[in-house]
Amino acid sequence: MIEFHLDSRSGVAPYQQLIRQVRHALRLGLLRAGDQLPTVKDVAGSLAVNPNTVLKAYRELEYEGLVAAKPGVGTFVTKTVSEASVAAHQRLSLELSAWIGRAQQAGLDLESIEALFQRAVRSAAREEAV
Repeated sequence: MIEFHLDSRSGVAPYQQLIRQVRHALRLGLLRAGDQLPTVKDVAGSLAVNPNTVLKAYRELEYEGLVAAKPGVGTFVTKTVSEASVAAHQRLSLELSAWIGRAQQAGLDLESIEALFQRAVRSAAREEAV
């Protein structure tokens, strides 16, 4: 089961952070079709957010066709990524872990590494849009 977390410094709305975390878990194969998401009550309690925040995230995921709510039972994953994609992610994950290790050896802390990575992602997205 997925464990949600929120970053109050990110500038991203809490419900959007929850949506991103589910999408990431699907891409990485951490969540698969049939898996149950934590209850709205459990997520709201553990993150100290309004249950409507969690409901909004779950409804958006349902609208995207990624999950389905079963009244009285829970919210379940309905769509996942292909196994080939997950295998590719595992290889890339190992390469990224090695890169992170080199960055730490070069003296960067995790926050600096994340900032560098985010800058590279945004730069690649801008190049792709051109």
